[in-house]
Amino acid sequence: MKFHPLTGEFARAADETEFLTSQLPRTRPLLGFSLLFCVVFFQFFFLTDIAALGLDTALRETLPARLGVALNGGVCAWLAYRRPLSVRGTRLAASSAEILSLGCFMVVALARPNEVHWHALSMVVIQVVIYLYIPNRLAYATAIASGGVVVFLALVHYMLPPRPIADLFTMGLLLAMINTFGILAARRFNRVAREEFRLQTQLKRLAGRDQLTGCYNRHYLNAHLLGAELARARRFGHAVSVVLCDIDHFKHINDTFGHHQGDNVIQNFAALLQRMTRQGVDAVVRYGGEEFLLILPETGPAGATVLADRLRDAFAALTFTVDGEPVPTSASFGVAAFDFASADLRVTLPDLIVAADKQLYAAKRKGRNRVESVELAA
Repeated sequence: MKFHPLTGEFARAADETEFLTSQLPRTRPLLGFSLLFCVVFFQFFFLTDIAALGLDTALRETLPARLGVALNGGVCAWLAYRRPLSVRGTRLAASSAEILSLGCFMVVALARPNEVHWHALSMVVIQVVIYLYIPNRLAYATAIASGGVVVFLALVHYMLPPRPIADLFTMGLLLAMINTFGILAARRFNRVAREEFRLQTQLKRLAGRDQLTGCYNRHYLNAHLLGAELARARRFGHAVSVVLCDIDHFKHINDTFGHHQGDNVIQNFAALLQRMTRQGVDAVVRYGGEEFLLILPETGPAGATVLADRLRDAFAALTFTVDGEPVPTSASFGVAAFDFASADLRVTLPDLIVAADKQLYAAKRKGRNRVESVELAA
């Protein structure tokens, strides 16, 4: 997972989408709270409109815009709290609230033309809120905040009472500086949050993977695969096969050629299993030592047996040598399958694993380097 140098977000769109999706349970309430908080204070500032313009003028010139902000912010906050907004939905809600709030601010600035410096201070606060408190993509926040600054400076220069050029220049530099610091702070926040996510993802992967082979481990099998694959098979009513694989005479390989060469054999066997199974569909688990388990969804006994025979032939064809001496390799396979279309809820994946284990030991008893299979009856 690499980071974008300018935004601090993930460079790959898939990584960024995965991160944003994982953060939605936190992003939605944060967005809702931020919008409600800003709306409430924005409406309180209507009191300053009354003080500056008088009640009648304020009701006529600024209240409609403030109520529009309140309506938009309230609806977006309600959606964030009460509806399962997608990542795109949260971005649209945040962007619309920011754009409408800036538009209302311009209306207030035009209605109160003699308070330019107060308006500039308010613009600074708005920039900080946009960059740091309303969750949005940094590119969107930058475009909205920078656009707001440009429009505000144009109002000051062309539509409000003339100001000394030094005032306009100083105001522009200060707002540019606030934008720059806002971008840098948001970029740093993005990087820190995504770095934490990246580390958590790596830890989860390490917790579920065997360090030597990269296959799933027994912990991941028990915590995730067994329940998920069983539920999927029952829901869709398809067949599932499991294959237990064991490298023949592995203790002899270790004792004769050393544990380093034994590890090399295991790694090559695991790579072969992963290469010849369906990525993203089948699961390859290091079940223990030199023993591996394959979970094959939507695969009946015939298909699983054919795959096991292909794996057996491919592994026997691999050549390993140590100091010119060949290292003989072969493996035995036990296959068990069950068609969950039968709606028999008593059969589980652990039952299939037990049955495959019995077939594996039958293959060992019959001379090794062979495949034995069984289909469980409903």
